[in-house]
Amino acid sequence: MKHFLLAVICLAIAAPVLAQTADEPATRDDIILLLRTMHSHDFTQKIIATQSDAMRQLMREQLMKEKGTVPADFDTHFAKEMDALLKGMPMDEMMQAMIPAYQKHFTHGDIEAMNAFYSSPVGQKVLQELPAVMQEGMQEMMPILTKYINNWKDRTQKEMQSSPGKTPQDTPVQN
Repeated sequence: MKHFLLAVICLAIAAPVLAQTADEPATRDDIILLLRTMHSHDFTQKIIATQSDAMRQLMREQLMKEKGTVPADFDTHFAKEMDALLKGMPMDEMMQAMIPAYQKHFTHGDIEAMNAFYSSPVGQKVLQELPAVMQEGMQEMMPILTKYINNWKDRTQKEMQSSPGKTPQDTPVQN
């Protein structure tokens, strides 16, 4: 009986040290596990790759506006440069740099819940489909955003022309 009582006392004393509660800060290991579960390297590269079409189109439009023409090998050159960008990206350093931000905003329990979700079939589907969803959503959003920015730019220029002492920060943005 003495040994049993001693074991219970030792366990009671050691339990708080061994057990990490949900409200405790997330550890580096918690975040690293989450980033691995999310396949963060691949996910980040997929996001960048899916956005490359939008970047290519934006650069194409900029060249047309500035020079009136786009080089014949523009698409080939752009694809080559995007490949080099993705291959040379310091993914490990980037992921390590993100750890403190995760630790600041999420507890150990939050990270456990995210790990559970991203480990599930639905979580894996989210990770697989999100880059395409973002790309398609951006394509649908671009005309709206372009119209808004053009209207904002026009209002700002008119305001600056009519009030030479004002700066763009003095001009409220309206919808």
